[in-house]
Amino acid sequence: MAVPKSKVTRSKRGFRRSHDALGAPTYIEDRDTGELRRPHHIDLKTGMYRGRQVLDVKED
Repeated sequence: MAVPKSKVTRSKRGFRRSHDALGAPTYIEDRDTGELRRPHHIDLKTGMYRGRQVLDVKED
């Protein structure tokens, strides 16, 4: 069984965990509609992705 040779200090533990923080999600303004959307995602209101119609939009 693996047993640590010595205690990991708070500093070393903090360095290791420094990349674990969650960042705020990124949003961009759509060129055509001006709506905010996630980059590299389909615009669900219009069904467009990179200038092409990829999704049929349901009319309410």
